[in-house]
Amino acid sequence: MQSGEHSGVKKALEKAGAYGPDVNLDNYEVGSSDVEKISSLQDVDEELKKTMIDVGVTTDDENRDGSIMFINNGMSHCSNKAEEGVELLSLREALDKYDWVKDYYWNAMDPEKDKFTAKTFLEDSDGYFIRVKKGYKAKNPVQTCMLIKSKNTMQNVHNIVIVEEDASLEIITGCTTDKHAMNALHIGVSEIYVKDGGSLSFSMIHNWGSDTVVRPRTTTILGKDAHYVNNYVILNPVGTLQSAPTTYLNGEGASCIYNTICLSHEGSEIDTGGTVIMNAPNTSAEIMSRSINQGGNIIARGRLVGNCPGVKAHLECRSIVLKDGGITLAIPELESSVADVEMTHEAAVGKIARDQIEYLMSRGLNEDEAVGMIVRGFLVGSIKGLPKNLEKEIDDAIEKSNLGN
Repeated sequence: MQSGEHSGVKKALEKAGAYGPDVNLDNYEVGSSDVEKISSLQDVDEELKKTMIDVGVTTDDENRDGSIMFINNGMSHCSNKAEEGVELLSLREALDKYDWVKDYYWNAMDPEKDKFTAKTFLEDSDGYFIRVKKGYKAKNPVQTCMLIKSKNTMQNVHNIVIVEEDASLEIITGCTTDKHAMNALHIGVSEIYVKDGGSLSFSMIHNWGSDTVVRPRTTTILGKDAHYVNNYVILNPVGTLQSAPTTYLNGEGASCIYNTICLSHEGSEIDTGGTVIMNAPNTSAEIMSRSINQGGNIIARGRLVGNCPGVKAHLECRSIVLKDGGITLAIPELESSVADVEMTHEAAVGKIARDQIEYLMSRGLNEDEAVGMIVRGFLVGSIKGLPKNLEKEIDDAIEKSNLGN
């Protein structure tokens, strides 16, 4: 690919993201793709093992059908226990192996969207390629880990996921930084395609450094009767995070659920959201956002667009504020171009009622335990179908956060 031929993309290098603070890409060096190769995740050192486990990535492949690990900008590990139905490759390997992959390459995502997509395009960035073959229903999740290991590093990866007709898969992707990777930037461009009758659960668990800049860019396209669940969890301090994935329901009967769970610490700037565009009849969508503000700045966005009859959709943003000093902003949007739709939204920002805490304390809990129990119920209690590993991550983060203080 000759990047010099793409003047529009080059101009987009100056185009700030639609939301979130602007970022000077010149402050970072593109991460190396020449990285250590890890034959087995069990061979990693104890420090790295703990880092991976903290974002839901197991190191023994137990209850996983496959694993992919990127360090900086290079694939370090790839293993597959479900080769009969799931294909795992680097994106560059997939482009070399299959001519048809180019039909999905920068198809769902516009490289001129902003400077982050433009940089990834012009770097011809590698990433992972996951394909689930027609009719195959994976028994266990596939896991991916995106690790930044060097300071002042830009990790820009480009991923493609294809779930073919009547196939199903769960993906757990953990993104994190090594403790030495200060002043890092993560750009993750993901293009996801779920074909007719396919189903995908895509769970992201992020655990970054307090000075890390994070800019994921994800677009998903669904066919007829396809189903997609996107779970996003960030419970640890981050410098600045801005994420606004978009899903297009292009096939009749398609459905989509976004679940976002955030804990905003003092000093963190978090701007999350999701957009679902319903372009086919009888499609449905739900966007659920739950956030806890401990003194950081958090914006929760949600946008639902109904373009066809029979659309049903609901958007809900709720936040609990535990500490003064930060900003909490909920921005729900509904848009329709036809009459025959049912679309609703609700948003709420508030505090934990003192009588709830006192009731639990009367049952033998101390104040920290009472607040933790209320917070956990708030974050996961009304969100159905969260994978068990996500619930465990939430429990662990609540325990470490001293939310009652």
